[in-house]
Amino acid sequence: MVLLGVNVDHVATIREARKTCEPDPVWAAAEAQMGGADLITVHLREDRRHIQDRDLRLLRQTVSIELNLEMSIAEEIVGIALEVGPDMVTLVPERREEVTTEGGLDVAAQRRKLRSVIERFHGKGIPVSLFIDPHASQLEASAEAGADFVELHTGAYANAAGAEDRQGHLAALLNGARRGRALGLTVNAGHGLTYANVSPVVQQIEPHELHIGHSIISRAVFVGLRSAVRQMKDVIYRAQVLRGSVEAP
Repeated sequence: MVLLGVNVDHVATIREARKTCEPDPVWAAAEAQMGGADLITVHLREDRRHIQDRDLRLLRQTVSIELNLEMSIAEEIVGIALEVGPDMVTLVPERREEVTTEGGLDVAAQRRKLRSVIERFHGKGIPVSLFIDPHASQLEASAEAGADFVELHTGAYANAAGAEDRQGHLAALLNGARRGRALGLTVNAGHGLTYANVSPVVQQIEPHELHIGHSIISRAVFVGLRSAVRQMKDVIYRAQVLRGSVEAP
């Protein structure tokens, strides 16, 4: 069964536009959970552009499903994560000028540093995922660095201009998923996934978890967050039925 991690960062983005107290991402996480989310994902960025330290600490106290913290390997953020103790962390690249995370982590270029950070989390019993592009070199470096999971960056697939281009990126993701599993990694996927494009990812790649934020929060503006999460869960479930990996009700 493919699990759904709901990213509530964009609820905090709306709040921070006015620097006020609403809408509260902690409340959003509760609504997502009641809608059937399997995990809650938040990204505590160095510039604190959306999620704040207070949010993370309250989420740790209130979320009863798994809490996944996306984060850079900046020492300040690593220290906070080790103190708060999320259920898992996903290490991602981070640049201040970007609108959202652009591309995967270059594990091959910094595997020694990443191995050191991963060992610190493992010392606290916290599994680690690395957000990477689906390249063999990055998958191999992720395994060598000691990662438990990889999250394949689906942005190129999601942003593809046409069917042929999209199919090419989907094939790359499938090859990456196969290579990752052969290396003993659990394979997740995320970035840019929507109600319209998620089914082929589920059917062909069958990731362990999908991490989706913007599309769900966007739909929630019109139908409410619980309904938006339920609808995404339904799309994922129906894709698995078509694949034959789960039975139809």
